Amino acid sequence: MTIFKEIVDEEFLTVSETKELLADIEAERAMDEDRELRYELARAIEHVNRFTVLEPEEAQNLVDDLQDVEKVDEATAYKIANLLPRNRDELRSVYAQQRYSLSGDELDEILNVVAQYA
Repeated sequence: MTIFKEIVDEEFLTVSETKELLADIEAERAMDEDRELRYELARAIEHVNRFTVLEPEEAQNLVDDLQDVEKVDEATAYKIANLLPRNRDELRSVYAQQRYSLSGDELDEILNVVAQYA
């Protein structure tokens, strides 16, 4: 027997936005003494606490600025905003699965946008 699930909606989030959402869930669960945090939720909270660098507004502004760059689509902009690459090699890893590669000037343009926020 196979159970199929349907994707109802999809939304990209930055790590900062995720941190806010998980903090709300953690606070809600803390109020109920009988509910414990599941392992996966506790690990997710630990992850976002460790890797969040920007405030949610800053992260969203970064995503918007990245989308203004020609070869950066929405999904890639969120990936870059979450990873905050500091050099060409780190940025190339984001584009590793794309069918095209970026020139040095295009990479530098993206890194300059990231440098304004990081």
